This record gives sequence, C-alpha cells and structure tokens, in this order.
Amino acid sequence: MPRFAAIDVGSNAIRLRVVEADAPSTPPGERAQLPLALGEQDPARAWRELASVRASVRLGGEVFAAGRLAPASIGQACEALREFRATMDAHGVDAYRAIATSAMREARNGATLVERARREARIELEVIEGIEEARLIQLAVTRRFSLKGKKTLLVDVGGGSTELTVLEGRSNTFSTSLPLGTVRLLETFLRGSKTIDKKQEKLMDEAIRRAIGEAPRALRRVSFDALLGTGGNIETLADLCPSKVIAPPFEKAIDVAAMRTFSKKLFGMTPHERKEAYGLRPDRADTIVPAAAILYRIATDFEQKAIVSPGVGLAAGILEELVDKYFHVWDAAGEAESVLAACTRVGQKYQFNEGHAKTVCRFATQLFDDLVAVHAFGERERLLLRAAAVLHDIGDFVHYNGHHKHGYYLVSHADIMGLTPVERSIVANIVRYHRKGQPDPTHPNFRDLDKDARGKVRGLSAILRVADALDREHAAKIESVRAAVDQTNGKVILFLGGAADRELEEWAVGEKSAPLRDVFDLDVEIARSEVKA
Repeated sequence: MPRFAAIDVGSNAIRLRVVEADAPSTPPGERAQLPLALGEQDPARAWRELASVRASVRLGGEVFAAGRLAPASIGQACEALREFRATMDAHGVDAYRAIATSAMREARNGATLVERARREARIELEVIEGIEEARLIQLAVTRRFSLKGKKTLLVDVGGGSTELTVLEGRSNTFSTSLPLGTVRLLETFLRGSKTIDKKQEKLMDEAIRRAIGEAPRALRRVSFDALLGTGGNIETLADLCPSKVIAPPFEKAIDVAAMRTFSKKLFGMTPHERKEAYGLRPDRADTIVPAAAILYRIATDFEQKAIVSPGVGLAAGILEELVDKYFHVWDAAGEAESVLAACTRVGQKYQFNEGHAKTVCRFATQLFDDLVAVHAFGERERLLLRAAAVLHDIGDFVHYNGHHKHGYYLVSHADIMGLTPVERSIVANIVRYHRKGQPDPTHPNFRDLDKDARGKVRGLSAILRVADALDREHAAKIESVRAAVDQTNGKVILFLGGAADRELEEWAVGEKSAPLRDVFDLDVEIARSEVKA
C-alpha cells in the first residue's frame, strides 16, 4: 500500500505526518454528491497512521520581532527536517509535500532554510501563501465532514496568521488570511512577560479587533450555521473548555463563554504554572492565551456560542491532495471551476463587465483547444489562460487608459485560491499583455519570470489578444469561433458565427494578431463562411 508524508514548517513548531492509504472508494466528483447529514463523515477515505512527529522549533519568534530567522533556529529546523527525512525513508514514503507558512513567508533570509533543507535533508520545502493554507485546511475539513446545506465559517489560528474561510456546503465563497497569530501577538505585546496585566490584555484585544476589522464588511453581515476551528490550540481549548451542545459525529467543541472565563484565569498565571496546572507543552502554555483571545473575538463578532473542533488541519489537507493525485483521481475539473469562481469574485470586487469576461473566456478556451497541436500547452496552462480571460479588464476599475497595467497590479495582489504565486504572476502578466505592447524582457514584471513562465506568457497572451478582439465592442456580436490550422501555408483560419455586422471585431482581430504570428508563426485569416454547428 503506498505511503505518503506531509511536513508543516509552522511559526510555532514543525510537524511530520506519515500515512499509508489505498485508492479512494468514491471518486472526488461523486464524493461531493454523497447525501450525508451535517457533520457526517465521508466514508471514502481509509488511512492508517504510521508516524506523527512534532519538533518544538519556534521560527516565528525572531521573525515577527526582527524580520529574520536566527542562525540557531535555522540549525534546529534543519536538524528536525533531517530526522523527518530519516523517518520518511524508514517508512518507504512514495510521495510527500513539505510546506512552510507565515514565519517563512516573512523572513528576509527564508531562502537560506529552503536551500539548507534541500541540501542537508533532501527535502524540497515550499513556502506557501495564507490563501493556500486556507485551501488545504478547507480540503481537510470538507473531505472528512459533509456540510451540505449549511453556511460555515472556518477559522484556522496559527502562529503567524489566521485564515477565515466562508463555506456554503463544501464550496468556498470567501477566504482571507490575516496577519494575526499566537506567536506574533506574543512577540509584539507579551514578550518577556510572566503574567498578563490589564494594559497588555487591552493592547492585545485592540490589535485583534483591528486585524479582524480588515476583513470585508460584507462578511460581518453573514449569518453562520456553525463556526469550525482548526489548529493545536483549538483542540486543547476544546478539551479544557468543552461545550455540552455538540452534534455527533463532531466530538469536540469549545464553549465560548467558558473559554472567556478560563482565559481570564490564565492571565494571572505564568506559562510554567499553566503548564503544571493543565499538562500543557511549554510552547502551548504561552500561545494558548493569545489563541483564546483571537477565538473569543471572532466568535463574539459572529455571534457564535461554540467553536467546533473537527480534529483535522493543514497536514490532513496536504495528504488528501497527495493521495488523490497519486491515484490519478484528483478532481482537476472541479479545481479549475473553483479557481475560475475565485477569479469571478475578484472581478466582481472591481466591478468588471462579467458578460464580456465570460465571452472572452469562452473564445480563448476554444482557440486554445483548437490550437493545441501548435502550442503544446497542457491543462494547467489552459486554466491560466481562462483565469486571465476572466480578469483581463479589471484594470478598468482604476482607469481605462493603461488598464492592462492596472490589471497586472490588481491580479498580482489578489487572493486567488488554487493558484500558486508563480501561476498568479503568469496570469497577471497575461493580463498585462492582452493589449498594446508585447512581452518585453526590459519590463521588470516579465523579466522576473523564469524562462518557462515567460514562454507561457508569450503564447497565452497571444491567444487572449485574439479572443478579446472577437468581442471588441463588448456587444457579443460574434457568438462562436472555431480555428483550423493550415501548417502548410502558415495560417490559422477563424470560422466565426453570429451577426453579419462585425466589421470592427474583424478589424480588431487583424490589429491584435501580430503576437500570434510572432509566437506560433501563423497568420490569422477570417473565413468568409460562418462556422457550422
């Protein structure tokens, strides 16, 4: 039976989990349709735990105070990763993913640890964004439990960040990562303190209020059926402040009022006293206080009396994806639709012309499929093109003049769940070059991409330009397009369907087809007969 490993290099600790798993009994696409009740576990996955190791290496301590990892902490992390590699080798792991979160994102010398992990432990460490954390945690929760017909707020409190995700059933409708974490609060407001006085409590609460206040106001108008929390502190608080009102098979929940009373008690205790009184690990005895403060504020703001602890987290999400991809049952189509839905939400935020965006996306997708023998891109590049097509005009929100450049900036800084930072940069560059100038190595945004990414931008932006030209007036005069490649004569012939009055669109195709000729050595010609259904 294949074996899999997940490594989480967090701000407060480093964790390894190793499991063995067989192919899922139910395909992912069908799993979402299972008629389960709220909280009923999905029976499709059967794993056997082989190893679970936790190394108490607090990388966030110095990062949140000084912006850099201390040499000693880098050494401790590498030692832990070497031990993890030995454990993985002993178990014969077939596939793994190692991720690093908030502390590594912010450390100016984080690349040092990434390089040493590769060299000393033979571990490829991937520094992920908060939105990717949220996606993996969402995956873990929704794979284990059905939330069908319910609106749920999912909160993950880590050492450096807190992720908030809104779920309608199993679908994500909103996600954000806040610079709010237990170690961050400790280093900012409680560093060196044994007990916590009223002034420190007030400062910490005000910082939490301000961070949560950065979430969109629309989120506060949502009424949730349940509040689910993940993270080690949440599981500990569920044991110490259990709620008596919890629907099975959820086994744990925090009583918010009891947690508030309990946290007040903790303020007057030193970390050592908390450790002795409640059997806490040393690195939990201090972080449990800011964790309780964050959770109390979120629960109060969203009028929740209990916080359910589903007992899964980041590592489980990593393993879910690893196993599915290993057995070639990953729901790529569902993932693509989720990414496009996230792009649509970004577009709506910037008041884009949704009809035009969908039309251009449809044309771009058809051209991509018809030209596949020429460009040789795969499904992932197809998704990047579709994402760029949805977002290509969002720069209009800033100003029409230069909207391609404004669009580049907005996409570069958007949270698009399901895209890696490199993929988001590719999409942003495709948006940047959907009009006017072509990709240019003298442009910093293009120069900073690697050779492979630059090739994708050149090819995909050339396709997008033609797709955009086909709806030049934003009036959907052209209803359909098909492309036929004539390699012998170096042509791509477009067969168009729709209104006869489309002179401007045909002119625009001619004006914007030069990059297609430059990249693929094909001239664009419009057929005089319409495409046949």
